Amino acid sequence: MGVMKKVLSIVLLFTLVFTTACSDTAQDDASTGQTGESNEAVESTDAADADDSTDEADEASEEPVKITFYTYNYTNEQKDGVDKMIADFNGIYPNIEIEVVFVQSTEIHTKIQADLAAGITPDIVQVVFDALDFAVNNYGIQDLNNLVDKAELEEHLAGFEPAALEVPKVDDKLVGLPYVFSTPVLFYNVALFEEAGLDPDAPPTTWEEVEEYALQIKEKTEKDGFANGAYIGNDWLLQSIIKSNGGSIMSEDKSTIEFGGAEGVEAMTAMSGLTKSGAQMASADPTQGIEAFTKGELGMLLYTSALQASMLDAANASGWEMRTAKMPAFGDKPTVPVNSGSGLFICSTDKAKQDAAWKFIKYVTSDEGYTVITSMMGYPPLRPAIMDDERYLKTWAMENPLAGPNLEQLSYVTPWESFPGNNWYQIETLFLEAATKCVYSDVDIEKTMKDAQEQAQSLMP
Repeated sequence: MGVMKKVLSIVLLFTLVFTTACSDTAQDDASTGQTGESNEAVESTDAADADDSTDEADEASEEPVKITFYTYNYTNEQKDGVDKMIADFNGIYPNIEIEVVFVQSTEIHTKIQADLAAGITPDIVQVVFDALDFAVNNYGIQDLNNLVDKAELEEHLAGFEPAALEVPKVDDKLVGLPYVFSTPVLFYNVALFEEAGLDPDAPPTTWEEVEEYALQIKEKTEKDGFANGAYIGNDWLLQSIIKSNGGSIMSEDKSTIEFGGAEGVEAMTAMSGLTKSGAQMASADPTQGIEAFTKGELGMLLYTSALQASMLDAANASGWEMRTAKMPAFGDKPTVPVNSGSGLFICSTDKAKQDAAWKFIKYVTSDEGYTVITSMMGYPPLRPAIMDDERYLKTWAMENPLAGPNLEQLSYVTPWESFPGNNWYQIETLFLEAATKCVYSDVDIEKTMKDAQEQAQSLMP
């Protein structure tokens, strides 16, 4: 009973985490590894802070300034990570007060727009990337290139994963900094693999193998074989699937919707085939897949790495082993993982607050910041060199091997495409609803995707 209560409590936690953890309907925290913080990593961060931040402290202005930080990463264990970064930052800049404004990711755009309408300008906002185009054109986001000395900005950007820096761009202009990312990860249950006669050291690498493995799991164990979290509120994952089949979401100039093209139709036909064969759970609701997986009743789950640490807790509580693999491919076509996640942007028009906001963003996206973000909050470090640095995450990386697939995909991640204009959310909804019908209902897939494409095009600016 004790184990079951623990598993059930973890499942309930998923319900809370799910509403703030995935795509535009949740927070997309990209968990990279196993549960628990690495004391060595955090302690080494403190030491690095002391060594590397002395010069910055000497330059810190003594004029007090207070800035607001609108974020959805302020719940559960993530709150501890954010609080630590703020405390460490205040050790360098005691004159800068950070006021955290916690808002659920599902409500953050409503909150920002309401505050702006009321004459309240946020200083720093955390924006999910599917709303990037809308945010840049409606929130008064300031151009970093105009706020920060060119040499200072270039020096700070030098340590970032290059692919990550492509994401917070509009019209090829960097308008903010990447903050937290995740990629699509295939989670699988080692016990069910072994019970089904499958080799857990050889997880499926293609969609054909996913179907084969899932059907074998279902036949041998009487458990569901596979679930896909791509269809409700997770268009970044749906974009990954279509792009991995060679498809396109929009034209390069963002003027034409293209998700209903031949490759998109082919991808949805393949996903529909998984449902029809019985390989895939017959529900598009990702919470059902999460619940089944955490209870040990599902063989494989394709979803955001955001939930990795929590699912590992559930597996450990139930006494079975969980592993991870990269997202499956369409035959020999290269996979195109699209990132979920968010960036940090400055909205303030006050010079003193702009300077303070930049100092804070610079700190939380530094080597020290990403050590805390990764070891305490569960996100991948967008500064990959710190994974091999003993001052930062080298020890943590050795203790958390499940981080591998997510980190590997991070090196070739493709930006989450943000639909332009004020109707971006309606377009995204049309896209998701059409795909859901194609995969889980008996419809004409080509007609459904093309109709949705035409409707979406009519909503474009």
